[in-house]
Amino acid sequence: MQTILGSGGAIGIPLAKELAKQNSAIRLVSRNPKQVNSTDSLHPADLTKPDEVKKAISGSEICYLTVGFPYSVKAWKASWPPFMKAVIEGCEANGTKLVFFDNIYALSANALNPITEAGAIDPPSRKGAIRAEVDKMVIDAAERGKIETIIARAPDFFGPVPHTSMLMIMIYENMKKGKGAQWMCNADLPHSFGYAPELAKGTAMLGNDNACYNQIWNLPVTKEALSGKEWAALFAAEMGVKNKISALPAWLVKALGLFIPIMGELHEMLYQYDRTYVFDSSKFNKHFGYTPISNIDALKATLAELKD
Repeated sequence: MQTILGSGGAIGIPLAKELAKQNSAIRLVSRNPKQVNSTDSLHPADLTKPDEVKKAISGSEICYLTVGFPYSVKAWKASWPPFMKAVIEGCEANGTKLVFFDNIYALSANALNPITEAGAIDPPSRKGAIRAEVDKMVIDAAERGKIETIIARAPDFFGPVPHTSMLMIMIYENMKKGKGAQWMCNADLPHSFGYAPELAKGTAMLGNDNACYNQIWNLPVTKEALSGKEWAALFAAEMGVKNKISALPAWLVKALGLFIPIMGELHEMLYQYDRTYVFDSSKFNKHFGYTPISNIDALKATLAELKD
């Protein structure tokens, strides 16, 4: 049995599709899980309750963690540490391997060009400090021999998930409404984005390769990092709309945060947009002999799926 905690999200759904190609026994866990494959078993659970987390893991060979708690420091501080503690204890009790789909928030602001597995853990944000805390919990458990684990890191991502991707919100949604695209801080700097279905595929590949455990891995992402202006130009050309983009300065994002909560949460993360942000997946590519999808092909696939 392979279990996905947080099975209904932008990564959980394509991950279930990928795992079905390798393993027909898949358990989907969320508050209200929905069938992805005909053979999936559904396990409703409140993942803020440790006992329900442990019950969801019971009997699993591999547990994939793709949970996304509400995007706020308050919610993360209240939810992530006790949740990860329950996950580790559940995996240890069942001899379950853990694959943690992680982001790069724990890394130093000076470790973004390039972003590698060896980047220094020195988070410049409050949300990053919480991610560093749970990463340490996972790494410590592995080093003490309690569990076997993989930390699978992803950059910002996009795909047929228009409401959970900043790239899709800032560019696709605005252009779809006949508005100009928006960006944060500096639209001239390169910024890598992963393609959500491919990140899910990479997560499944790692989880089913015993040689990959007890390591940190960057998931597959093309080495071609585009600037905000280049992303906008790609979207405009493929959508057949006018190419126009404006960048929101940091002071404006902070001011908007007084009225729009998500902007207030984004302000501390703007260091990722005021410098070059290039994701390096060469370790993964070399290990699997893999070539990530190009940005243009990923965009074409995304728009085609949204159209369907």
